[in-house]
Amino acid sequence: MTEISMLVPAALLFGAFLLKLPALIRHPQDILLASVCGLLLMAGLLFSLAAVPTLAAINRVSGIPNLAAPLFYSALTAVSCACLVLLTLWRDGVTPRTRRLARRCALAYGSVAVSLNVLFVLGDASTERLRDFDTYYATTPYIRELIVLYLLAHTVASVVTAVFCWRWSRLVTGVPRAGLALIGCGYLLNLGYDTAKLAAVGARWAGQDWDRLGTELAPPLAALGAPLIGGGFVLPLLARYAGDGRRAALRYLRLGPLARLLRRSAPPGSSTVAIGRWAPLELRLIRREAAIHDGIIGLRPYYDEGVYADALARALAEGQPPERARVIADAAMIAAAGRARAAEPGRTAPVCDGSPLQPASGPDDLVRISRALRGSPLVHEVHRRALSDA
Repeated sequence: MTEISMLVPAALLFGAFLLKLPALIRHPQDILLASVCGLLLMAGLLFSLAAVPTLAAINRVSGIPNLAAPLFYSALTAVSCACLVLLTLWRDGVTPRTRRLARRCALAYGSVAVSLNVLFVLGDASTERLRDFDTYYATTPYIRELIVLYLLAHTVASVVTAVFCWRWSRLVTGVPRAGLALIGCGYLLNLGYDTAKLAAVGARWAGQDWDRLGTELAPPLAALGAPLIGGGFVLPLLARYAGDGRRAALRYLRLGPLARLLRRSAPPGSSTVAIGRWAPLELRLIRREAAIHDGIIGLRPYYDEGVYADALARALAEGQPPERARVIADAAMIAAAGRARAAEPGRTAPVCDGSPLQPASGPDDLVRISRALRGSPLVHEVHRRALSDA
């Protein structure tokens, strides 16, 4: 196997792993994300192991000619199993049924890996072959069975995965379908790798020399397939976290008018919890929401029920739906209360016993109030009136 054909996909897979590692650190409970990161790491190690310098180093350090071969085949078997398990988890989630399927798959492919190493011990592979191990030992007892076993196991995994992806892609759309298409194409290339290897081995059994199929055609097919498979698993996660990040960014921006109003009207000397300049957006959003809740609670002594009732009546008279009218009234009362606190920061007794404002009654209430502060002419009029009356 040529160095470049193995090291390039290894670098791409490690790069994808490093790309997802920060998300895994932030979301350690995400089983699917952890599984994808584990698969990317395993596949990167697999292709690093397949590079000729790595194979030679393993043989040299161990002192056992061709020890790298069963290690590579065992790693290939493990990656095949991991792909099947991950696809099952991706489609059906973590359930008792998928746990049983994962255990059965691990048991089956674990047995294959153990058998590969047992066959290597029983066989005689004393001549180091770094590039053509499969064809050179295609007729050697026990080593012959080792080669056929690993190729058949990988072929079964490739066929099952490709069919799995094709069937599932017909039931989904968008990014998941694109991811499945990439994985399916990658495994079709893997199937080409297996076919080329099996053809070269079969030719040796027939007394023919088709070694170039195994040494020159098969490795590039595997090298092309690896980034496609890795990209297929990463793409839906990237889309999901990009969507989560976009929603968090929009929420953070939309809460801006409310956060700024409360900050301007805050008493001198008040402070919020400091976070670093490069803090994640999620942490900034949590800090902003907490500060808004604290600010709304701090304004309670200044809430004027008359402002709320007047704004509500005017909004309804303009034809606003009741829910929208209540949001406008809440925003108007907050704006007036903020101005009142700025003018009279020492008030401690509320104007009324209770306020109709319920800032935590729903997950989007704060965003609606903040947008009303920025975009409602009625709220702007109430605020201007408060300024003129001051």
